[in-house]
Amino acid sequence: MRGTRHVLAAALASALAVGTYSGSVTAQGEQTQGISDTEIHIGAFGPFAGPVYLYGKLVMNGVEAVFDKANADGGVHGRKLVLVREDDNCKPEGSIAAVKKLAYDEKVFAIIGGACSNATLAAVPELEKAGIPMVINSAVADAITDPPKPNIFSTQLTSSIESRAQLNYALDQGAKKIALVRMTDAWAMARYNPLIEYAKEKGIEFVADVELQIDAPDATPQALKLKASGADAIVMVLYAKPGAVMIRDALKIGYNPIWVGQTAINDFAAFEKQVGIPDALKNFATISAVAFQPTDPEMKPWTDRLKSLFPNDELSTFNMNGIGSAQVLVEALKRAGKDLTRDKLLAALGSIKDFQTDVYAGSITCDAPRSHQCNQNPGWLALRDGKIVRIK
Repeated sequence: MRGTRHVLAAALASALAVGTYSGSVTAQGEQTQGISDTEIHIGAFGPFAGPVYLYGKLVMNGVEAVFDKANADGGVHGRKLVLVREDDNCKPEGSIAAVKKLAYDEKVFAIIGGACSNATLAAVPELEKAGIPMVINSAVADAITDPPKPNIFSTQLTSSIESRAQLNYALDQGAKKIALVRMTDAWAMARYNPLIEYAKEKGIEFVADVELQIDAPDATPQALKLKASGADAIVMVLYAKPGAVMIRDALKIGYNPIWVGQTAINDFAAFEKQVGIPDALKNFATISAVAFQPTDPEMKPWTDRLKSLFPNDELSTFNMNGIGSAQVLVEALKRAGKDLTRDKLLAALGSIKDFQTDVYAGSITCDAPRSHQCNQNPGWLALRDGKIVRIK
């Protein structure tokens, strides 16, 4: 036993001397996993390709831009931030595998990301089991952070916040007959259920409730049903691709009511191209977590950095989601101090109140432990005279 203790002590001393990222060999265990004297490793998971890469790869590019700026400024308490990316293909099994790899193989200190609601929801049990600090920046399902999980915070608007805002917008525009067009997957249902509940509270009955699948090549039958209902406003619970098909085919039959979108379709430039009809979006407005487009002059320092880092990737509103969430994480890392642990980071995240980022439409307040949904302020974007403008 005595010899064994000497061997273990020597092995421990050797491991500490190497300065690896494995916190499991330190007295603090996982509390300091992913940290060295010079670096902090932060994980990210989301889709790298396909129509939903906007919520993954492009958001991660925004995170990387913030890390790059922080590193150029000397890092956080002298440590450089290193982003470790994992592709989850926007699938539940992919996100679970990504979290396991980041937490146990890559041994990152924290994670920022979570692109698709369905996939991120599936990974929540694994995130809780690992106890790894997580900042959600794209997925919107309320169940990810409600009820609050000690180690999971969100800087993205949630489904219920957006659903209430959509209905309120339609009413504010004077709509008398409101209809709904929606997908039927878990992402859509996370929005649909609170929307129906809120409509009941408001005494509103939808004149039509129409389904449209994510890969639908044609929406003419749905457009005909909506037109026949007499709806003067349509609440959309759709990804960008089916949303574009919906508006395109409605316009083809001469139907153009008020269209009310949400954060999944707030990249106006890309969405307009998908619809493919001039002036198609003159009656369209959408919720946006961010207040700016990449073309806005306020974003030039960030877009210049993004172009430098990722010259082959397009600029997108979704880059802004990454920038905002990463600024919140960097602020929390600064507040947590040089003697960094996961518990200190979580306490710092919970302490953030009225924090202004460069991009979000409103301030960020993490009202821990009551709520870990830190973004309660939807912005609105619309086209006015051919320009994308913030209208609220």
